[in-house]
Amino acid sequence: PTVPGRCRCLAAVGFPSLPLTTHRPTPGPHSAVPGSWGAALGWSHLPTAQKADLSGDATAATINHSLTLLQRLQELLQNGNGSDSVLRVRTAASDEAKVFHTHQLLLSLQSEVFESLLHNQSVVTLHEPPETAVLFEKFIRYLYCGGVSILLHQAIPMHQLASKYRVWGLQRGVADYMKTHLASESSQGHVVGWYHYAVHIGDAALQESCLQFLAWNLSAVLGSAEWGSVSVELLLLLLERSDLVLHSELELYTAVESWLSRRQPEGLVAERVLRAIRYPMIAPSQLFRLQAQSTVLARHYSAVQDLLFQAFQFHAASPLHFAKYFDVNCSMFLPRNYLAPSWGSQWVINNPARDDRSTSFQTQLGPSSHDAGKRVTWNVLFSPRWLPVSLRPVYSDSVSGAVQPVRIEDGRPRLVITPAMSSPDFAGVSFQKTVLVGVRQQGRVLVKHAYSFHQSSDEVADFLAHADLQKRTSEYLIDNSLHLHIIIKPVYHSLIKVKK
Repeated sequence: PTVPGRCRCLAAVGFPSLPLTTHRPTPGPHSAVPGSWGAALGWSHLPTAQKADLSGDATAATINHSLTLLQRLQELLQNGNGSDSVLRVRTAASDEAKVFHTHQLLLSLQSEVFESLLHNQSVVTLHEPPETAVLFEKFIRYLYCGGVSILLHQAIPMHQLASKYRVWGLQRGVADYMKTHLASESSQGHVVGWYHYAVHIGDAALQESCLQFLAWNLSAVLGSAEWGSVSVELLLLLLERSDLVLHSELELYTAVESWLSRRQPEGLVAERVLRAIRYPMIAPSQLFRLQAQSTVLARHYSAVQDLLFQAFQFHAASPLHFAKYFDVNCSMFLPRNYLAPSWGSQWVINNPARDDRSTSFQTQLGPSSHDAGKRVTWNVLFSPRWLPVSLRPVYSDSVSGAVQPVRIEDGRPRLVITPAMSSPDFAGVSFQKTVLVGVRQQGRVLVKHAYSFHQSSDEVADFLAHADLQKRTSEYLIDNSLHLHIIIKPVYHSLIKVKK
C-alpha cells in the first residue's frame, strides 16, 4: 500500500517491510478468543487445535490497519514526536549540519550500526560526502516505512549508505534494482559506472550482470558517453570475449582508437589494447586504410606489426594451407558475434506460438578473403511446441487404439539450423551458431538472451526453455513477435600439420 505524498514501498525494488515487534498478551487458561479477534490480533502462539477451530470459522476475518500504522510512523519522523535521539549530518562542503529528530528503537531495529552509535548517547554527528548526504532523508525514511523510491543516479550512493550502516535489506534491494535496470536509458549511461562500483565492493553477481549486458549490447555502449569512462581493466576484459555483439571488428577498432585518443594511457597499456583486436576478422582493404589513416596505429605500429602481417597472410593464402603453418585454434582467428549481413540474418517471427515456421539465408564460407566469395545456404526451422520422444503420444494395448493425452504446454520451443548443402570447401571449417533474442526493456530493444550451438550440433538443447510464448505479455516477445538474430561463426582448424 502507498500513502499519497509520503513514502512509497516499491515492489520492483524488492525492499522488505519494516520488521515490528508487538507485545501480545498471553491468554489465560479461561480466556476466550473469538475467531475474528484471533485473526486480527495475529496470535501465533495459539494451540494447534484452537488454530484449526479458527480456520474453520466462517466468521473469521482479517482487520488490516497497516496503512494507518505506516502513516503514523511517517508522522513520527516528520514531526519528531517522542524523539529520543538526534542525528546531525555534516558534509565537508558545508558548515551547516542537517538535523533529524529520530527514535532510537526504530533505527536500532534496522541497523546494528545505529544501535551501537545510540547506545550511550542521544546526539550523534555523522560525516557524509555530498552524494550520500543529499539522500540521507530518503535513507532514514526507509528505516521508518521499509520502502523508498530511487532513480538511476541515486543507486550507488543509496547502496553506499545501506552498506555503511549495515541495512542489509536495503542493500539487497538496491543491488536487485541495479540488476533489473541495466537496460534503462540515461543521458550519460550508468552500466559502466555500476560495473566499476560492483568491482570496488566485491559484488560478483552485479559485476557479472553488468559485464554480460555490456558484452551483448556493446554497439549501444560504443556510441554513448559512458564509453570514455571504461577503465583499462574493463576494456581488456571485454576485448578478451568472443561473445561481444557488434556490427564488425572494424567497429570495435574504431571505438578502441577513440578510447585511446581520449584516455592517452601509457605505451604498454595501449599496446595490450591494440593487440587484443582480431585483425584477421577485418578485410584487407580496410586494414590498408587503417595503416594509411590511423594515427593511433601509426604511433604503436611496431607493437602490432607482426599481427598485421599475419592477418594479411591469413587473407592471402588458402585457409587449409595457412593452418598447416599457424595455430588457427586461438582467439585471434575466432569471430565474435558480428551483426553484419555476411555473418547471419535477422528473423522476426510474428505470432510465434501459432505454428511451425522456416526460413533460409546465406553467409560467407569464412572470414578469409580466400573464402569471401563462397556462400553457404542455411535452413532454419522453428517449432513453438516440439515434443521430445519421451512426451510423444504412444499407443496402448489395454484400451484399443487409445493414446495418452498430450497437452500443448508439454511442448517446448525448438530451433534447428542446418546447411542446405555439403561441399568439399567445408573441409577444415566447422560452424558455430549463435542465436540472439531481442527483448524490449525500459522502451529499448536489447539483447538479453544468447544461445550458442555446439559445432557438431544443429540445435541447442535449452532454447527458450523458460519462455512462455503463449502469453502476449511474455518478456521474450516484442509486439507479439519473436525477434531473433542468427549468427554463423566459421571456425578454421588444422587437418595436416607441417613441421616448420
